[in-house]
Amino acid sequence: MGQTAAVSAVVWTAAGSLLAWSWLLLGQGFFWRTDVRLPSRAEPDAWPSVCVVVPARDEAAVLPAALPSLLAQDYPGRAEIFLVDDGSSDGTGALARELARRHGGLPLTVGSPGEPPAGWTGKLWAVRHGIGLARARDPEYLLLTDADIAHAPDSLRELVAAARSGGFDVVSQMARLRVESAWERLVVPAFVYFFAQLYPFRRIAAGGRTAAAAGGCVLLRTETAERARIPEAIRHAVIDDVALARAVKRGGGRVWLGLAERVDSVRPYPRLHDLWCMVSRSAYAQLRHNPLLLAGTVAGLALVYLVPPVAVLAGLVGGGAAALVLGGLAWLVMAGTYVPMLRYYGQPLWLAPLLPFTAFLYLLMTVDSAVRHYRGRGAAWKGRTYTRPDAVPEEG
Repeated sequence: MGQTAAVSAVVWTAAGSLLAWSWLLLGQGFFWRTDVRLPSRAEPDAWPSVCVVVPARDEAAVLPAALPSLLAQDYPGRAEIFLVDDGSSDGTGALARELARRHGGLPLTVGSPGEPPAGWTGKLWAVRHGIGLARARDPEYLLLTDADIAHAPDSLRELVAAARSGGFDVVSQMARLRVESAWERLVVPAFVYFFAQLYPFRRIAAGGRTAAAAGGCVLLRTETAERARIPEAIRHAVIDDVALARAVKRGGGRVWLGLAERVDSVRPYPRLHDLWCMVSRSAYAQLRHNPLLLAGTVAGLALVYLVPPVAVLAGLVGGGAAALVLGGLAWLVMAGTYVPMLRYYGQPLWLAPLLPFTAFLYLLMTVDSAVRHYRGRGAAWKGRTYTRPDAVPEEG
């Protein structure tokens, strides 16, 4: 009787997983497709002025591969770069000036905001300072981009054309992350896949409540930023890109987000530890530090990603055909939805069946993020720890 009940539980759980995957396949905005790229666009009659704001803290290792690409932007209108050196200890500001002297191109101003006050994350405090410097130029658009992002020469031109043609207040591209080490190949495509599952790109542009942006590349209309009180309204946000998009949408603005074609992150994540820190620093913040949401997320990840291989194994070991078939079908759908992302990143397709293992790593990272929070370690980044939204950053 006990064994029969256990087999029945596995079968029903596998059926639930397959049902979940059927809905994800067809009912979650076709999140798994990778064809959401910059929308159709035409060059404007007059190119608006743009100020590029680059918050940077201890970025000397990546600046030589990223900043020259901004300096070399082929933009027909007036454009200027403001790099904000956020208390770096590695000579980031001096290196930025040297790169500008060596490469020429767009004008570069390097500023320093001082330590962030209570209630501000360091990055958003730096963005505030950069926007303040840019305000004197009265730009129509702001490009908020990270110090590790390398842009193709026409990147700014294409972003502005897309914003003007589509009437968007925010045009954001998910930069293509580096995939060179073994751990990057296993974890990075899944990171973007999971993000798209949470925030289907098609739904963001279609209106409604779904809102998100990718912080590495955000073109923002200056008037919209002022109306939405950005960055003041989101000053405590650890996941600042999503918070920015929500603030814009709440103010009636239009947001577009898609995958990048020639906007790349040059930041390396060679070890699992590096990737683990990247995810765990903000995973629990994504869940609004809510234990019930954490429990639901863990249960959901287990049902959707872990049950299919477990059901297949149980079916093979116990001879249960129903568990084997249901689990196998769910696993097949899962792997099939992951294939487009692997192709986008140029990775071998044999990684697709390994998605349950990667999802298990993300589950552990999410739990670790919660543990860090309750131990008072909060969201840590670049030597700062944010224990709660209104906390003073602790130097670490």
